[in-house]
Parts: sequence; structure tokens; C-alpha cells
Amino acid sequence: MLGIIGAMDVEIAGIKARVADAVETEIAGITFTCGTIENVMVVVAQCSPGKVNAAVCTQIMIDRFKPEAIINVGVGCSLTPEVVIKNVVIASDVCEYDIDITALGEPRGFINGLNVIKVPTDSKISEALSQCAITCGERIHRGTVASGDTFIASNELKQMLKDEFGAICGEMEGGAIGHTCMANNVPFAVLRSISDGGDSSAQIDYPTFKMIAAKISTSIILEYIKTLKTQLEL
Repeated sequence: MLGIIGAMDVEIAGIKARVADAVETEIAGITFTCGTIENVMVVVAQCSPGKVNAAVCTQIMIDRFKPEAIINVGVGCSLTPEVVIKNVVIASDVCEYDIDITALGEPRGFINGLNVIKVPTDSKISEALSQCAITCGERIHRGTVASGDTFIASNELKQMLKDEFGAICGEMEGGAIGHTCMANNVPFAVLRSISDGGDSSAQIDYPTFKMIAAKISTSIILEYIKTLKTQLEL
């Protein structure tokens, strides 16, 4: 079974609409939709924005539905000039930039327990998603996706994330999903379509482009599921 998590309805509505024989289960206020897409078993959930919401959703999905892998799908902001609106970012790793215990001598973003700053995504799934994005005609980038409980809309925060973490994309869930998956030894990937530049124009660009960006990420995940169907048929 493949787990798919998005924060907002716009990010997962197109995916949920494709689920056949859907069965919904509500746990902790989160609706988990189980069924098939292209004869591939899936469980799809909208976690709501933010790291705690994402972690709660991921842990429930792992405990209750036992997915073989989880993909976090949705929109994000650019943190570097090379990544522009409507481009696609496939994370090579994720970090949680707002973990800050530097006063105790640890580097910013250090995750106690996992004892890392960056959590690597599954290379096989990430490469497959990259190929699917290319098939869909999208321009892709690979790199670090930075997560925190802040909508990034300032040049100062954007520059910090680029300088301290080398991040190319920012959002609010992928780091927590990766954290939870790593703690449970579940392979994961993060797919983001760029909706804004994470700067002072973000509050204008985000409402304008989020629907377009969400459709791009949806088309890629559906293309990826088609490749899983092909593998099942072999």
C-alpha cells in the first residue's frame, strides 16, 4: 500500500477523486481514504498545515494502515533563484529549520533521537518521481526541502534557510513527515510544486498560483502510480 499525505484540500482533492472503492476512516479528526488508483492500493490523507499535524497524520497512517512507503505531495516556496514558480522539487532530504537548541551547543535543526539535521528521502522513490515529472513535461530540481511552522514570506528567513541548510524549497510538513517515517523505518519521499518565491511577494503569488502548482504535483503522483501498476502487471 502507498500512503499519500497532503496538507490542504487543494493538494489532495484531485488524488482522492481518483480513488476507486473508497473507504473512509476518521481518526483524530483526520480522514484516511483507502482504495485503489490504477489497481494500486493507496491510503490518502489531508493532514492540515503544520509539523505537528503532519507528524500525527503520518504516525496514525503507519500504525493503522501499514503503508510500504509514504509520499508527501503538495506546494512549496522557492528558496533559490534557479527554482521558479511552477517548477517541481523532489527532495533529496528534508530538515526542520525551527528546531533550535543552539544554546545547548547543538547546530540549528539538530533532531534529538535521530541525531541528524537532514533526513534523507528514499532514493529509489525520489528518482522514480523525478522521471515521472519529466514525463509530465515539468522542470525538476533535487535538493533539501526545509520545513517549519511558519509561512515563509520574508527575504531574511528565505536567505537564512538557503545559507544555513542549503535548502532550495520551503514548506510546513515534509520535515515532520520524514522525521516520523525515519523513526518508523518507513521509506518516504517529498514532492513539491512551487507556488511562490518565499519572499515579500509570497502573500500575493501564493493565492494566485497554488491551484496551478497543486495540479502539477497531482499529475506527477498519478503518473507515478501508473508506473507502480505496470510493475504489478509484470
